[in-house]
Amino acid sequence: MHKAWWLGGVGLLVVAAALGAAKVSGVVAFGAKDAPKVEPTLEFTPREVVQPTLASLPMQLEFSGALVAPQSAVVRAKAAGTLLSLAVGEGSRVRAGQPLGQIDLSDIGSRVTERQAAVESARAQYVQAQRTHASNQGLADQKFISPNALDSSRTALDAARAGLDAAQAQLSTARLGLREAALVAPIAGLVSKRHVLPGEKLAMEQPVLTLVDLATLELAGSVGTHEVALLAPGMPVQLRIEGLDAPVTGRLERIAPAAEPGTRSIGVTVSVANPKERLRAGQYAVAQVTLADTAQRLTVPLAAIGGQAGQPQVWVIDNGVLARRAITIGRRDEAQGRVEVVSGLAAGVQVLAARFDNLREGAKAVVVARASAVASAAASSNLR
Repeated sequence: MHKAWWLGGVGLLVVAAALGAAKVSGVVAFGAKDAPKVEPTLEFTPREVVQPTLASLPMQLEFSGALVAPQSAVVRAKAAGTLLSLAVGEGSRVRAGQPLGQIDLSDIGSRVTERQAAVESARAQYVQAQRTHASNQGLADQKFISPNALDSSRTALDAARAGLDAAQAQLSTARLGLREAALVAPIAGLVSKRHVLPGEKLAMEQPVLTLVDLATLELAGSVGTHEVALLAPGMPVQLRIEGLDAPVTGRLERIAPAAEPGTRSIGVTVSVANPKERLRAGQYAVAQVTLADTAQRLTVPLAAIGGQAGQPQVWVIDNGVLARRAITIGRRDEAQGRVEVVSGLAAGVQVLAARFDNLREGAKAVVVARASAVASAAASSNLR
């Protein structure tokens, strides 16, 4: 009886001790859960942090368009007739004065023959008038005819001479028409397009062939009225042409004297030498003119510029914490990879040289010789 009571008391003590231990354990666990979280300090290497520097940023103006061949000609039919043959096709190379084809010029040939006969008739009349006048002159000297008769013969001689001149002029016109009706190349170059085929009936001034000279090509573009004052004929121009890996150097040839109607742009023309004819008319090209900068401007790397709602910004380390700075940018130089900061940034501030994800304003940050294995800039992806 006493032994059973003693065993029961020991059991109660064991249960009470277990409950007390569980209660203490719960208090300790709860306290550990509510302990404040220690925020790590972001560490950046010297290569990840830069200071704004003064530099000159050349200005670049760009305009684009299609290349055209200024030396081109359209061969037209100068006489109506049937096209008998064409000796060249598209892409054929021709020289100036080379025959290109043949048109049936029977009508013009008949006209030339008729004019030649008219000249011979007028010459015969003129010769006869000369003889008559010479005879009358002798008779007048001997007082066998009156002065009025001599004047009449002189008038007839003048009329015969005028008739001969008119017939010769008409013959020259007919021969000129025959010569111009021949299809010959007015310039040296390549056949760009063939408009007709042999056997077709041609009308006056109908296009037959188009010739182009590719030795020099031109690019016509436009720039703003506020930019044209910076340009001058003779400036070098870099052209990026579709189909070519390397840029081509051209020359600013002409600047239009007035803006185009309805726009605030002025036309400019760039010429590019093409001695090997690697370029073709119609290729799309982008021209770039580089203007030297004489001023020193506050600049940062392009990679440092971010944006939020269209507002350019950078991240800086200010008194050991990260801060976001809204800035105003100006010129940019893609070749140097730098952009001008017009306002919003001081010269000696530390700027993050690249854009990092999930940075939080007010987070602690320092610049160290090398990144720590525990807390580095890469750990910023865990901060919100």
